[in-house]
Amino acid sequence: MDASSERASDLARRRRDRLAAASPGLDWLAAASPGLDWLAAETCISPVLSPDGRTLAVVSDRDGAPRVWLTPVAEPGAPARLDTGPDYVRAVSWSPDGEWLCLTTAASGGERTVVRALRPDGSDARIVAGTAAGVASLGPWQPGGHVVGLVESSAGDPAWLTAYAVDVCSGRRHPLVSGSAAVVCTFSHDGRYAVVRVGRRGARRLLLIDTRASSYVELLGADATVADARFAPDSRMIYLHTDAGREFAALLALPRVAAGYTDAAQLVAAREGVELDGFALEPTGRAILAVWNVDGRSELELIDLAGGQHRVLPPPAEVVTGCAFAQDGGSLVLAVESSAEPPHVLRYPLHPAEPMRMAPSSAAPWPLDAPARPEIHRWQARDGLRLSGWLYRPAGALGPVPTLIWLHGGPEAQERPVFNPLYQALVSHGVAVFAPNVRGSSGFGHRFVNADIGHLRFAAIDDVADSVRYLVDAGLADPGAIGCGGRSYGGYLTLAAMVAYPTLFRVGIDVCGISDFHTFFAHTEPWIAAAAVTKYGDPRRDAQLLRELSPIHSIGQLRAPLLVVHGAYDTNVPIIEAEQLVAALRDHGASPGYLVLDGDGHEILSTANRAVFVRETVHWLTAHLLGITERSA
Repeated sequence: MDASSERASDLARRRRDRLAAASPGLDWLAAASPGLDWLAAETCISPVLSPDGRTLAVVSDRDGAPRVWLTPVAEPGAPARLDTGPDYVRAVSWSPDGEWLCLTTAASGGERTVVRALRPDGSDARIVAGTAAGVASLGPWQPGGHVVGLVESSAGDPAWLTAYAVDVCSGRRHPLVSGSAAVVCTFSHDGRYAVVRVGRRGARRLLLIDTRASSYVELLGADATVADARFAPDSRMIYLHTDAGREFAALLALPRVAAGYTDAAQLVAAREGVELDGFALEPTGRAILAVWNVDGRSELELIDLAGGQHRVLPPPAEVVTGCAFAQDGGSLVLAVESSAEPPHVLRYPLHPAEPMRMAPSSAAPWPLDAPARPEIHRWQARDGLRLSGWLYRPAGALGPVPTLIWLHGGPEAQERPVFNPLYQALVSHGVAVFAPNVRGSSGFGHRFVNADIGHLRFAAIDDVADSVRYLVDAGLADPGAIGCGGRSYGGYLTLAAMVAYPTLFRVGIDVCGISDFHTFFAHTEPWIAAAAVTKYGDPRRDAQLLRELSPIHSIGQLRAPLLVVHGAYDTNVPIIEAEQLVAALRDHGASPGYLVLDGDGHEILSTANRAVFVRETVHWLTAHLLGITERSA
């Protein structure tokens, strides 16, 4: 082990010991072998450089929960945490004048968020949008100053969101537009124009707002699943990231003309059969970085707008989750992760040079037999639709092995080769993990992401069974030792597949899944219910369909033992979904496991709860798939 790895291992062990000491019941973590140090590895997301390039702000869980940390860039120094209160931090952003930070915070990691503003030294803290019972989200800043785009729910109709331009110094607000699932995308250089996305899943539109005339026009002539926009630095062009009228998301441009912006969009970048995942504009507007999603892995392409040259850049990691140009335009700041390393931040020079790690300072330590790196597999569903998924296999495994099918959330999300402690823990115990992208997943085009709407959701349930069939037929999975699990929509799909195919699975894990669409729509946050109608169905018009799709009405068919996991503060999929499921199983004579994670909401964001979740899930699965009934940690 080299000196850098030794330092990383020592940091992780000290962090692991602090977490165990602070959290009763985590003695197993402190006593675990060095091979489990990676459970306490630090993750860093939402990176943003100060305008002078001297300081990096990130959201990091280095002290056990997501908070804002500032790290000197120009001069070596230890990261310093900003005191922003007890709430979890979701995102952080720096004002163009360098005077303010804005951040989105959530009590106990729940769905009810507020946007706070404070000085970089922690002073002058105030709430600029949101209430304890509503939702607010952070958008972009107007160039050059301290006016930021924010969205918050209405007190009169919480399902309706209003977008504002807010001066964080004075608190003055200028309303932009209201609508379902509104998001502020971008401002023109002079602040006169804003682009706001509105609309539910699959029916999103981009509106160009004239803030002086208080009017707007639509920029897209068709509903979209992907819809985002950025003004060029001189405001002479609007760049659109969209799949409106297209099968795969691409980058378009709308030039400015005397009367506004032309409807004749110009194609800037597109790839056949590949989704554009995101893009960033160089500060002078001379170049664009395009991030492509190629079968789940990221590819970077630098586009010279003046000369028209396209240059593919070597990817620094398997997946790039965020990108921005440094102010000098000579390097990128990338948020990245991979199956072997937690989310971290890199500075990526555009001229040949090695990427530099910015946060955290050291890579995560790994035991000699880890990490497991996944391989992509492809097969056909029973109706001929092409599916794919990622297979994590124990080292040296030959032939069929016990396997967990793990289903991602969303459903408009994608399984990609990113860091997942549960996968690595299971593989180290001899259990393979197969993570498929069933129909309805994003990243595979417009038709694929909409292939599970309404009655088509039954086909998505069949996709889970077809994934099992593929693994067994290929000689990869032991047909007598297959489990099924997932989180959020993946938890719902787990329940639906296990009642539809009760003899296929030996064990199950439901994490924050919907058990009954009727109670979900009745108890979830109003803004979430409004956005979910186009994906799941209308609770009144489609009541019978939603009943047929709800696993709780067929729960008597479940045969395999089920562990139910839920965050105590989850208001996205409220905990009633878990409570009624556990009660129904007990009424049918079953003995489900039930784990409530106090202090977390729909996502498991605290390191202590993440460790408990991995421990209990591994114990449950190995007990039923491998016959191991004693904890080895």
